[in-house]
Amino acid sequence: MTRALIIGGGIAGPTAAVALRRIGMEAEVFEQLPPDADHRGSWITFQANGLDALRSIGMGRWVEGFGYPVDTISFVNGRGRLLGRMPMAFRRPDGLTSLMMPRARLFVSLAEMARSEGVTIHHGKRMVDARANRDGVVAWFEDGTEATGDILIGADGIHSRIRTIIDPNAPAPRYVPVLNTGGHIPNFTVDVPPRDFRMQFGTRCFFAWMNTPDGGTVWFANPPMRREPTRGELARMTDEQWRLWLHELMDGDIGPASAIIDAAPAPIQGWATYDMPVVTRWHDGSRMVVIGDAAHATSPASGQGASMALEDAVILAQCLRDCPTARSAFATFQSLRRDRVERIVEMGRASSADKAAGPVMRVVRDLILPRKFRAAAADGGASMMWLQGHHIDFDRRVAPITA
Repeated sequence: MTRALIIGGGIAGPTAAVALRRIGMEAEVFEQLPPDADHRGSWITFQANGLDALRSIGMGRWVEGFGYPVDTISFVNGRGRLLGRMPMAFRRPDGLTSLMMPRARLFVSLAEMARSEGVTIHHGKRMVDARANRDGVVAWFEDGTEATGDILIGADGIHSRIRTIIDPNAPAPRYVPVLNTGGHIPNFTVDVPPRDFRMQFGTRCFFAWMNTPDGGTVWFANPPMRREPTRGELARMTDEQWRLWLHELMDGDIGPASAIIDAAPAPIQGWATYDMPVVTRWHDGSRMVVIGDAAHATSPASGQGASMALEDAVILAQCLRDCPTARSAFATFQSLRRDRVERIVEMGRASSADKAAGPVMRVVRDLILPRKFRAAAADGGASMMWLQGHHIDFDRRVAPITA
């Protein structure tokens, strides 16, 4: 039996471990954070293709029960004018739709899912180095321990250590010039249709809100910041400073942003966002490979980070099942995934640029977006089925490529 070491216990790691067990491989997960860590990211829109990936290995039930369905996203400008509306699932034949859920809850549920399948998840294990040899791979951890396996899967995020071990010349994460902040406000609702996520291209800031069935509101904002914040700069901002800045950014725009900012529980905090330009090498040939954000992080504007990671986890397992060697499996995996994920990364970057548009580009954007939404509505969403309509048949054989 092949033994896999998986570095990273976020979204891709536990899912990869379950998928590998489906094909008869042993997998162990090593996560640097403690089990009760506060995972940043507030709430996320978990899109239908991610749920499809979990369903493909029989694990969809772990997340279907606690998310709030999102039927549509509607877009308005700073004057409150409707720019368009689009369905979140684009009429998938299986009826799957997107779910709004706390990111931390998704992390916890995926870890529980893996443990229920017999996967061991170690916490407090910060990997400092790994080396491949003729017999396998060894990973060393900050606490002085080590682990050995036949292959190593780097699911260790956008600042991946595994990526730089595979390729010391790998590109660094690319700063996206908008920040992220947001959260959930209990016992507070705004005027928006049920199951509709309202997104506002404000004059100076992108702002979004959605009512939840429990009588609350989920919201997020993307304050523009052209320069990359220095280390610790955002963490030093107080709750009062965040609220004042958000009020200044949204001042004059029509909508509930001001009331949301006032009602949001303290403390409001924010974080910088990044994506990954093209990563040429996803694997070292036969022992180490990266998946998820470690290989192709996208800006949050795409809404696809979690779903792409889940797709990776499942498709890598298919490749390891159907290819004659790990070398062939890694090469096949990269070939199958590269075009799709790089297209999503660039889509996310373009969407982030729209959020930080200047005065001239705001006018252009407000003219172009309604046409795009009308075109999508006219074809029933078929033009976007490549995104959320992606389906994985886990039993289908993968055709190996020669490494």
